Amino acid sequence: MATKKPTAERVMEGIQDIIFDGEENKQKAAKIVQGIQEIKPKAEKVVKGIQENKQKAEKVVQGIQDKITSEGEDKPKALKVRQGIQEIMTGSREMMFNVDFDESKFELVKINVKIKKLDPIFDGYTIVNITDVHLGQWLSPKIFEGVVDYINDLKPDMITLTGDYVSYILDKYEKPLEHAFKRLEAKDVKLAVLGNHDHWLGEKKIREILKNSDIIDVSNDVYTLKRDSENGEKILNIAGVDSYMLGKDNLNQVMERLPKEGPAILLVHEPDFAKKSSKTNRFALQISGHSHGGQFIIPGTGTTIFRGAYSTKYPVGKYKVGNMLQYTSKGLGTNVFWMRINCKPEITLFTLKSEH
Repeated sequence: MATKKPTAERVMEGIQDIIFDGEENKQKAAKIVQGIQEIKPKAEKVVKGIQENKQKAEKVVQGIQDKITSEGEDKPKALKVRQGIQEIMTGSREMMFNVDFDESKFELVKINVKIKKLDPIFDGYTIVNITDVHLGQWLSPKIFEGVVDYINDLKPDMITLTGDYVSYILDKYEKPLEHAFKRLEAKDVKLAVLGNHDHWLGEKKIREILKNSDIIDVSNDVYTLKRDSENGEKILNIAGVDSYMLGKDNLNQVMERLPKEGPAILLVHEPDFAKKSSKTNRFALQISGHSHGGQFIIPGTGTTIFRGAYSTKYPVGKYKVGNMLQYTSKGLGTNVFWMRINCKPEITLFTLKSEH
């Protein structure tokens, strides 16, 4: 009678068979197993830290439970629960981690993008993108101020923001968010679109914060950057769509407003929108977030097995979708769980390159 394999071993074999079909991919499968084994000690340290802070965490939980039960029924119960979870995570973060900005904890990802028909006058043009701030969860206002200083030191020509600026609590983070956004410095312009969380928490208030911070909301709209040259005026178009996940996107309106001349870049929170935008053959680049890189990058592969809705096809990094480059940032903040494994918070620096 054959000996039954341990459950964990059988699970790993199943994952290998599902994700990597074929002998030629066995090495990649082996890297996943090795990566998980390498991560195990880190996970054990996290568990130990939680256990050591158990009494403090229990007090935080009790405080949130008291707050939730005393608030009446004016808010959806699911939202109350998620707000409570956010408060618990915030308390845990402050007990266990340094709350000051630490540059080494963030990753600056540099991407060169060659764009067809981009006039040489825009060659070397820089765009810094940030996404999924989720202010108040893992990313505290104090840390975010450090992020802003870091971005300003890069002296970008343009700054773009691709949604989810808060998680489940807005009221106490309105002023810190607006203060940080106001301090962002770009030579030309700051542009933004909204994500699903921004709509859940109050899209009118978020749009007001953007406006007060001199950030142009290009949700379902287009911003055209113009440069004078010896051969006349040259343009670069930056378009945006509203949250695809919530059905707020209006690509037809964008296409109507998009000038026929000049290359175009698209901002959209959810990366899987690329399957729609790429079919227009009008956008050279789509910049997105939403996935947080799964908050777990498998060592040696550059990808993740944790793929949420609307980020299943393009969860992290660069993809060629038709004639368009799709880029999905790992984002700054976290959601549901504050832990990131082999997946640093990301600030992305795009440098545009002409064909000449």
